[in-house]
Order: sequence, then C-alpha cells, then structure tokens
Amino acid sequence: MRYRAEPSGITLRDEDAALIKGMLLRGDRQHDIAAWFGVNGGRVAEIVTGQRFSEVPTASSDELPPPGPYPRGRDAVAAIHALSVAKKALVAAEEIIRRHTP
Repeated sequence: MRYRAEPSGITLRDEDAALIKGMLLRGDRQHDIAAWFGVNGGRVAEIVTGQRFSEVPTASSDELPPPGPYPRGRDAVAAIHALSVAKKALVAAEEIIRRHTP
C-alpha cells in the first residue's frame, strides 16, 4: 500500500526563487508563498535557510505577485465554472444580436 502521492513535477527555477525572496522580504507567510507556486512549504524553507538558490538575487517589489492569502483550489474551480457559464451566456447573447442586426 502506498502512503505517498506521486510527485507533482513542479520545480522552482531561479526566477521563482527571486520572487520568493522578494515575497519573504515583503513579509508574506511561507505557507502563502508555497501556495502561490504550488509547492510544498519545505521548498520555501530551503530558500529561507539558503540551502537552495542562495546565489539568486531578490526580485524587486514591483515584480512581485499580489500578497496572499490566495484562493483555495476549490474556490478557483468554482470561479472557473462560473466563468464558463458566463462565457456561454455571452456567446448566446452575441448570437442573438448578430441575428437581429442588419
């Protein structure tokens, strides 16, 4: 019986590490940073301690994503569903307008 999930395949790059350092400097929580990048919090901790990407410079504040917390996965899925419904309604409305416009 397996007790561990398959690896996600997500790896952090130098550019990500620079952003992570900037987010940490800004005061973001490690948990929120990990959520933004879709990685385990341990990967952020490795950057905090200098185990990984110690040579990468910190990104400037104007390059950073908005501060967390970020939407939960289920909230993102609900938003995608709502956008899909809205898109279908817009397409239907556009078809009606095109049919009735000379």
